Amino acid sequence: MASDSKVYHFDEVAQHKYKKDCWIIVSGKVYDVTSFLEEHPGGDEVLLLAADRDATDDFNDVGHSDSAREMMEKYYVGEVDTSTIPEQPNYKLPAQETVPQANQSSGFVVKLLQFLLPLLILGAAFALQYYSKKK
Repeated sequence: MASDSKVYHFDEVAQHKYKKDCWIIVSGKVYDVTSFLEEHPGGDEVLLLAADRDATDDFNDVGHSDSAREMMEKYYVGEVDTSTIPEQPNYKLPAQETVPQANQSSGFVVKLLQFLLPLLILGAAFALQYYSKKK
């Protein structure tokens, strides 16, 4: 990687999001992975989905090997101006409300009934069959 590498604006990189022209951003660096799409072990869809955004978190979450990181060097085309990268939304699950104590005990009753009710029906069916044979 040369010190005189080209610096790209995010919008410039985001235009390269197609199967015949695919660039991704990982850790502030831009990679032209077009020729690697067919070889990518996770499939080309993964790279295409990451093409028009910062793919750093996705790349790190997968846990790529050291050899995969070394392989990236041959696809390097430059740096991205990090000030031009839009902030990614931070998806968080809504906070769970705590269930009042009364509902927790009624939940136990429901589970108990789900277990006992079929047994009661089965017992009634056997009793009905037993008494109907005697007559």
